[in-house]
Amino acid sequence: MTAMMAHSSFSRWSGALGLFAIIAVIRPAHADPRAVVELFTSQGCSSCPPADKVIGELAKDPDVIALSMPIDYWDYLGWKDTLADARFSARQKAYSRMRGDRDVYTPQAIVNGSAQVIGSDIAGITQAIHDTKKNGVMSVPVSMTLAGKQINVSVAESKVPSITHGEVWICSISKAVPISIGRGENRGQEITYHNVVRNILKVGDWNGAPASWSVPLENVMRDGVDGAVVYLQDGRSDRPGPMLGAAFEPLTTTYSSLR
Repeated sequence: MTAMMAHSSFSRWSGALGLFAIIAVIRPAHADPRAVVELFTSQGCSSCPPADKVIGELAKDPDVIALSMPIDYWDYLGWKDTLADARFSARQKAYSRMRGDRDVYTPQAIVNGSAQVIGSDIAGITQAIHDTKKNGVMSVPVSMTLAGKQINVSVAESKVPSITHGEVWICSISKAVPISIGRGENRGQEITYHNVVRNILKVGDWNGAPASWSVPLENVMRDGVDGAVVYLQDGRSDRPGPMLGAAFEPLTTTYSSLR
């Protein structure tokens, strides 16, 4: 499978969470990250492991919010991706539709919702971060704080007259997930996936004015989740536009199911 190989086979993890006793600690946010990098990857793609390592390196940079979004359209090749979500496949296709091309492949990185780059090309990703810093991209401060068993999300006022709307989403993150792959193109390898998105939930709509929302922690937490990302994005989920702001926070959690 080549890096530029594309398919259009697309098909929700939304499992109901039980009641949890949760203790969470959110560390102070790093102010105003300059980029969100989304990697569309697959355990069944032989070209993806170098890109998965790149995301691991980017995840160490406090100026960059790096996300892994495993897709499911390679599952027929002999190994079903254990982290894949059909919503990520649909999101990747929506980005392609907005660009007006048919570039849907793995490993593909989307930088600030605006540019697509081969996911293993760190120089290309770095250049795309520079090139997309215009027209209000990543210009709106976004923050998260903890209050009891809720995460409070705040979005500041737009300072760019042309930016007056967007959607706010929160992602549950597993910062490092090692997977032993038994079949397919990566058979026999153990690959660690970084900042894997395990669930995604719409928080609300933003109209350019200061706004805030509260999200119950039980809607974010699940086994293996140890971080959260909130992002503000222009457009809609089916027509995603430029990233306007984001925040990433580690979560230290202790919880148990109440029977």
